[in-house]
Amino acid sequence: MLELAKRFMEKRCIIYTFNSQITGIIKEVTNGAILVEQSGVLEAVNLDFIVRIREYPQKQKKKEKIANI
Repeated sequence: MLELAKRFMEKRCIIYTFNSQITGIIKEVTNGAILVEQSGVLEAVNLDFIVRIREYPQKQKKKEKIANI
């Protein structure tokens, strides 16, 4: 998980743990934890409790619905 977490450095991500999820920018990855910035506040998350990391999705164009008239 350490090497994979390093790929997400300086990106806005959703980090899933066993009982919650955290959205923020990954600032630093160390052997035991990652530092995540949320609204200007740094938070350390233990790597042993992280289940999944994914990049925050960008806005996608909504498909226009065409009404059958």
